[in-house]
Amino acid sequence: MASFLKVNEKPINWAELQPDLLSSILLRLDVVEILENAQKVCKPWRRVTKDPSMWRKIDMQNVGSRGFCVRDLEKMCSKAVDRSKGDLVEIKIGAFGTVELLNYIADRASNLRSFGLAMYYGMSKEGLVNAVGKLPRLEELEVSIMWSRLDLKAIGHSCSRLKSLKLNCLCYWGSYWRSNSDDVDALAIAESMTELRHLQLLWNGLSDIGLYANLDNCLNLEHLDLRRCFNIRDLENRYSEKIKVLRRHPNLGKLNPQFRIQMDSLRKQPEN
Repeated sequence: MASFLKVNEKPINWAELQPDLLSSILLRLDVVEILENAQKVCKPWRRVTKDPSMWRKIDMQNVGSRGFCVRDLEKMCSKAVDRSKGDLVEIKIGAFGTVELLNYIADRASNLRSFGLAMYYGMSKEGLVNAVGKLPRLEELEVSIMWSRLDLKAIGHSCSRLKSLKLNCLCYWGSYWRSNSDDVDALAIAESMTELRHLQLLWNGLSDIGLYANLDNCLNLEHLDLRRCFNIRDLENRYSEKIKVLRRHPNLGKLNPQFRIQMDSLRKQPEN
């Protein structure tokens, strides 16, 4: 009976799938898989991949391990942004961006709500500030940093709607932060990002001083992630009722594995 059913099964013609169903299937693929493979299958598939609704969210955070050079990844990202036709609301890019790419995105995505990126060598602090300044509706910003300090005060003043900030330093700063406190970032956040509800600072050198400044000024803050912040001494006693979600175990624990992949890609990304 089983073999009879297999013989008489009608093969699926993937080119004849309804566009809505096909779109639902293709959305399970990432940007690289769509641009390098799926859109080349047949004309109906290519037609669906050009629909702006396919590109409201773009995730290119972990594509660096696939062997593409930086220039190719930039081109793919630009093409994906173009296909959104201004409807892009969320984008994440890995360690391949440049100042030019940041501005390309910002100039074509004025409705962007969520932006995540790793600071690659081709980026600059000034370039990031300039890019986010073009995104008046930005509510979520995540930055993984390999070098230098961001101008968080300028970012905060440019993004008045910011509700979530995730600032991830790389782990080799850990030995420094174990013996040195640094509240510059925390104080800048407290001054310029008072509407925050979610704050994540990984491997940051803030002390109780910077922490208290944020808790006193960011009155809507509910979610606080301070893993690998070694200079905090007194949090639970003073603010246990204010914060609904607190993560501060010294170990990164269940941190999203994307962050570790991203750290690796910063070191291994081919240049061209």
